[in-house]
Formats: sequence, C-alpha cells, structure tokens
Amino acid sequence: MIMPLLWGACLGAGLWAFAVWLVPPKPSLHEVLATLSAPASPPTGTSPVWRVKHRIAYVVGSFGLPSARLRADLNVTGGDVERHLVSKVLGGLAGAALASCASLALVVSDAGLPWMTSAVAIIASGAAGFLVPDFRVREAAQRRRSAFRHALSAYLNLVRILLAGGAGVDSALSDAAEVGAGWAFHQLRQALVTAQVTRATPWDALERLGEDLELRQLSDLAAAVGLAGTDGAKIRSSLASKAAALRTREITDSEGEARAATERMSLPLVLLMLGFLLFIGYPALISVLNGL
Repeated sequence: MIMPLLWGACLGAGLWAFAVWLVPPKPSLHEVLATLSAPASPPTGTSPVWRVKHRIAYVVGSFGLPSARLRADLNVTGGDVERHLVSKVLGGLAGAALASCASLALVVSDAGLPWMTSAVAIIASGAAGFLVPDFRVREAAQRRRSAFRHALSAYLNLVRILLAGGAGVDSALSDAAEVGAGWAFHQLRQALVTAQVTRATPWDALERLGEDLELRQLSDLAAAVGLAGTDGAKIRSSLASKAAALRTREITDSEGEARAATERMSLPLVLLMLGFLLFIGYPALISVLNGL
C-alpha cells in the first residue's frame, strides 16, 4: 500500500503544480507596488538563459507561429512574441511530462495501459499544453477589447459634447482623450500625439489604431471623423448613435456572459448529486450482490 500512496501523492503534487502554472494566483498589492518601485534590471541579452529562450523562439517561429490573429491579440495585451513562443514550448513539455508520469505510475501499480494508448495520451497532453497559452492570450485580448469598447463609448460622448460647445474636430479629439484614464484612453492619446508629431490627420491615426487592435468600431469612428474634418459633415448625431450602439452591445455581451456563467454553475451541482447518489447507493448495491 505504501508505493501506490507515494505514487498517488506525487501525481497529485504534479497536478497541483500544473494547475498553479496554468492559472497563476494574482499578486498581492504589496508585490505589485514593490515591482513598480524596483530599479530596472540589467539587460540579459548575453545570459545563457536568454540565448536558450531566443533559440527556442526562433525554431518555433520558423513554423509560422504565431498567426497574424494571435499577433494582433498579443499587441492588444502588450505581450512579447518571443516570451509567448517559449511559454508554448514549456506548456507542451509540461503536458507531455504530466501524461508520462501518469503512465509510469500506472505501470508501477501493475495497471499499465497499452503503449499506443499511452503514446496518444502523451501527445494529446503535450498538444493541449502547447495550445493553452494561445487560449489565455485570446481570452485576455477579448477582455481588453471589451474594455476598450466601453471606454470608446464614453470617449464618443465626450467628443460630441466638445463639438456641441464649438470646439474643432482636432481639438475635440485631443481634449476628450486627455480627460479619461486607463489603457484605452492611453492608446487614444498615444495615437493622437503620434499623429501630431508625424503631421498626420487624427482620423488616420485612429484608423491605424483600429487596424492594430482589430476594433471595427474605432475604424468606423475614424471614417466618420474624417468626413467631418475633410468635407465638413455634421457628426454629432452620428457619434451619439455610435455611442448608444456600443453601450447596447456591451449590455448584451454582459447579459450573455451572465447566462453562460449560470449554465456552467449547473454542471458542478449535477456532478455533486451524482456523487451523492453513488455514495448512498454503492453500499446497498454491494450488499444486494453479496446476498446473491
């Protein structure tokens, strides 16, 4: 009994470590403040670890990874392509190692699986670990795009108010971006400042930002503002309708997420009920079978 218990403990510890790596805990406020106030670390471009990571990213990138859509998601989240590729490789190795340890534990306990089944399980676990970072980046990018659309709705209202007060199109765009805070308004301010430095029009800068972030609403805003800036079109009503449409979409998405979360909560309850029924019915079934 000692060996199966030890193998089970090792397998449980491995599963727990994999779960912690998959969903890392959020840092405390003290750790975040310490990180912000810490001095900048020296460049590590000549360290052996950096060279190994660079080589891994180069080999994986030679297969055309990541895709254009994933690069856009990394651009939204501010992630590094090289670090993402390295995390994919490490995730694949971790998944394959976890499946290998489980197969080895079954072999030691004299309940080994056929080698074909073990090989398929190892390959599937490695592929799952290789794809997990992509899903995490896409989920984070989706959350950021949703937050950007929410901030864009407020930005449109601010621009509309400034235009109603007699401000010009350029000044209304710049002043409205200076009012807000957060990642979305920072991106808007940076795009408008870049347009001023490069002597480009603000709507061209907003259109490029919409293409980089893959936000169709921002590209539509750039087109509407461009009509007002070049042809003198009145866009206050258009901005109001766009802001209302964005708010309606955010409300609809929030309601959909709430319904999906409610449906997901029913699965643990069903599993708990099945476990309870097995716990109650198993002794009675064994008693009946032994009586026969």
